[in-house]
Amino acid sequence: MGLFERYLTVWVTCGIALGVALGLALPGLFELVAGLEIAHVNLVVAVFIWVMIYPMMIQIDWSAIKDVGKKPQGLALTLVVNWLIKPFTMAALGVLFFQYLFAPWVDPVSAKEYIAGMILLGVAPCTAMVFVWSQLVKGDANYTLVQVSINDLIMVVAYAPIAAFLLGLTDLTVPWETLLLSTVLYVVLPLLAGMATRHLLSRKSDHAVTDFVAMLKPWSVAGLIATVVLLFGFQARTIVAQPLVIALIAVPLILQSYGIFFITWWGARWLKLRHDVAGPACLIGTSNFFELAVAVAISLFGLNSGAALATVVGVLVEVPVMLTLVALVNAWRPDDQPAKA
Repeated sequence: MGLFERYLTVWVTCGIALGVALGLALPGLFELVAGLEIAHVNLVVAVFIWVMIYPMMIQIDWSAIKDVGKKPQGLALTLVVNWLIKPFTMAALGVLFFQYLFAPWVDPVSAKEYIAGMILLGVAPCTAMVFVWSQLVKGDANYTLVQVSINDLIMVVAYAPIAAFLLGLTDLTVPWETLLLSTVLYVVLPLLAGMATRHLLSRKSDHAVTDFVAMLKPWSVAGLIATVVLLFGFQARTIVAQPLVIALIAVPLILQSYGIFFITWWGARWLKLRHDVAGPACLIGTSNFFELAVAVAISLFGLNSGAALATVVGVLVEVPVMLTLVALVNAWRPDDQPAKA
């Protein structure tokens, strides 16, 4: 591992501190950047995420995609966890904490909104950041692409009915612009760019692709740090103004993340999945598609609602939590399945 990857937790911690400090010192600048969005998708964040996942897309070998069908257990595990377990455990944890355990500190109206925001996060499996986590655990790039793509297709038809059922709503409208634009920006465009780059490099030499990806790795990590700085900068005043509420919301979200991870990891062990398939499968279920969740929360409950705040807290806790899970996956790598170059 290079310098950037070896000390990634340190860089992210510095990014969090820097983001909060800059958000407090330069609120006007962050408000300006936050306003650069289309359909609730921030274009600056999109650029940084694009930088993060572009190297991953170059590594995808289309001639090997067909082999994913020969080992569908990992894909089945991902789909079962994401759509039959994760949304319902998130709803259960929300009710447990905000209607019972945290009831003395939270008023009933706010509690219901916090639960709603958590549910919206739980029904939105991640699209873009999964490629980053998969790369950090040396996951199978081809398999990860198929997992993410099928998740996105299912999300189109399953997000609204599951979220509506758990929220007790009869009519929930999915912001299709957010869903489609995010998919294009975070998956389709970098995938096409990666395909074109791989094709051009492979014509030069056998090792040109590997060399180019190695050269881009520091930029990929830099994109992650820049994203962290922006996300925490956007919410700096909220973090300072409502630290107790943020801490309360973070507790069930963190428990959900670790719980889903260990459920998936146990399932992967039971299915005897290869480590480079099991690792990304666990991280896909744990991570969230926060742009979609935030957009739905704002459209349903309003910008200043408890639901919107809960989805934002999901954004804030995700990167630190995911880094600890990446470390676990790497620490548990079997000796007979060494990391890929």
